[in-house]
Amino acid sequence: MFLTRRIQHCQQCGTAVEYRVPPDDNRDRAVCPSCGHIHYVNPLNVVGTLPVWGEQVLLCRRNIEPRYGFWTLPAGFMELGETTEEGARRETDEEAGARIELQGLYTVLNVVGAGQVHLYYRARLLDTDFAPGPETIEAQLFHEHEIPWDQLAFSTVRKTLRHYFADRKTECFGVHCSDIV
Repeated sequence: MFLTRRIQHCQQCGTAVEYRVPPDDNRDRAVCPSCGHIHYVNPLNVVGTLPVWGEQVLLCRRNIEPRYGFWTLPAGFMELGETTEEGARRETDEEAGARIELQGLYTVLNVVGAGQVHLYYRARLLDTDFAPGPETIEAQLFHEHEIPWDQLAFSTVRKTLRHYFADRKTECFGVHCSDIV
């Protein structure tokens, strides 16, 4: 089971919280004994793209932790006030400086142990002029046989790439949903 960072104090009034099952609920929550506020901790959404140029995919080499120096698809945490598609476009621009056309949701990966859900969209690159942002050392196109499989940052990236190369053989791109344990 996923263990989250435990809340110590109420975000509303600062009182030390108590953990208990609130009425009409089924699990322990951080509850403020002073103001009654119930603190819910929910998974974070990670949104990104699988950018494609012909038979190549775009990967970014990370300039930040975790997994500094490893390769990833352009992705990051979804922001409040944006849709998953908007977040995926923003992250692709921020990390790779790449211009894309979204082609549909491709993978939905539940990373229960990290309290995250990763959503990747297939995307068509509009050109090969990349301008990586500060979180990326370099952005590079790879053919399938060139993918640095042992240097990929995250299992969600590996799984998304495996699905893509398998689907590309049949040109049938559905939505893949699975759990990362």
